[in-house]
Amino acid sequence: MSNISWVTVGMLCASNLVMAFAWYGHLKNMQNAPLWKVVLISWFIAIFEYALMIPANRIGHRTMTLEQLKITQEAISLLIFIPFSVVFMKSPITWNYFAAMICIMGAVYFIFRT
Repeated sequence: MSNISWVTVGMLCASNLVMAFAWYGHLKNMQNAPLWKVVLISWFIAIFEYALMIPANRIGHRTMTLEQLKITQEAISLLIFIPFSVVFMKSPITWNYFAAMICIMGAVYFIFRT
């Protein structure tokens, strides 16, 4: 994998971590807050996700196809979401996490297969 691809993967990991908090963090910490407040706070957090995601896709598109970028992002999203769900949200690990990961890894294999 080229250095450009590693930069892309790193930026996508960071953006997905930020986005997990923007999309789901409020479910744990702001259950009683008014919806308008939660939306504004989530948008504020999400701006940092976009500040990482957009450049990551532009950089990654130098060495990856659009389809490879999307599947890479989906795989990273699941790799970030599972620990977020278990560690931050205190959700139990279930077999379906592993089944989903196997399916996503299959998609990664087929999209990068030459």
